[in-house]
Amino acid sequence: MAHTTCTARCRPPARSPLRLGAIVLIICALLWPARSHAQVTAVARPGATPAWDKGMQPVNAESYYHAIECGKQGGDDPPCVFWDTGVCKNDDFTLTFYSGYKQVAYEVWTAVRKKVPPPQPNFASAQRTRVIVAVAPAPGSKNALTDMVLKRGGTVTPNMGRSVSGGTGQFTFDYAAWAPTATVTLELVGRARTINCRIPPTVLRQFR
Repeated sequence: MAHTTCTARCRPPARSPLRLGAIVLIICALLWPARSHAQVTAVARPGATPAWDKGMQPVNAESYYHAIECGKQGGDDPPCVFWDTGVCKNDDFTLTFYSGYKQVAYEVWTAVRKKVPPPQPNFASAQRTRVIVAVAPAPGSKNALTDMVLKRGGTVTPNMGRSVSGGTGQFTFDYAAWAPTATVTLELVGRARTINCRIPPTVLRQFR
């Protein structure tokens, strides 16, 4: 009986290293947990008087005296001073805004609380103050902050200063980043998930 010899035609085809690598990448992508996202929409704090609808802007004569009147209200928690309370409410992060308007209003409010005559805050200093956003973990949150990105119309707006440490952060922007002419989206990037906060122009106009 004739014996047949195995030729290259009867050997199993060798797998390409490139093909094996692609298969491994696909399996890893399927098994690796995807970073989750949560979407919230900013809401302006109600009851802020005197009313304001021009958004955050560098301090001028109008906003300066408007902020003084705001601070003169006193009280424990005037919405015109602390207009940013709960602005992008979520379970992971809290936001605190600082601006030239808030600097003036807060200084006057502090004096009124101490029952001393309202001061005349430094106008030039308030004009130089830019917008600072402080991000801190919400009570009970375990999602440490790694970054915050501001977008207008899908385009990233560069910050003018950034500091992130220990799950908290501070980010400095020019006032133009907050102009109430387009929707702003804040991406609060955490290790566990990202919170996207959408701020429409109707809310931006009430920022001070």
